[in-house]
Amino acid sequence: MTFHHKKHIFFDLDHTLWDFDKNSALTFEKIFKLNNLDLDLNVFLEVYVPINLQYWKLYREEKIDKKNLKFARLNDAFKALEVEVSTRIIHKLSDDYITYLSTFNHLFPGTIELLEYLQPNYKLHIITNGFKEVQHGKLNQSNIDHFFQTVTNSEMVGVKKPNPRIFNHALQMAKATTEESLMIGDNLEADIMGALNFGMEAICFNYHKEILKTNIIGVDHLLELKNYI
Repeated sequence: MTFHHKKHIFFDLDHTLWDFDKNSALTFEKIFKLNNLDLDLNVFLEVYVPINLQYWKLYREEKIDKKNLKFARLNDAFKALEVEVSTRIIHKLSDDYITYLSTFNHLFPGTIELLEYLQPNYKLHIITNGFKEVQHGKLNQSNIDHFFQTVTNSEMVGVKKPNPRIFNHALQMAKATTEESLMIGDNLEADIMGALNFGMEAICFNYHKEILKTNIIGVDHLLELKNYI
């Protein structure tokens, strides 16, 4: 199957183009030094990463707000590690994390090559659940902002992927129809099922190495997308 008939390609940003895990680790390394926290980064991340994913799931499902997500994911991680950190410092770390995260700009291998390959033939867009104050900084700092005609953020719509309203908003902004649009992202629930249930075709960037159902197209490397688009 190929998608050469499409006119609009919508990308997720974190874990799809922008290497969230690498940039996040570098951010924690920086803010731990800034706040004089003597913690083994790898030990911390082993505990924090799954906790963060769980809180993002709750956030997508509207079961927790942004403020509580930012505090609770750190608080829970420190509790699990049995490291005593004051509430004041956790709030400071939470703010510092948002401040410095977008200053790191590692992209997945093949990102620039893929976008340069697609740009002449397709209109490119972003649909992201990430915090609005950080996402534009990520695009700018990694020097890929100029590839995208529109950026739809969950905070401007008031709902998050997989809610169909965010896909509808993105298509309206792009002046696109579902038939001429393709979604590419890493998250099966938010990006892939969200798009498919909305009526958009989708390809999974299988960064998490999940077992995909037979009806879902997946690639392990971004440049494999050239086989489809």
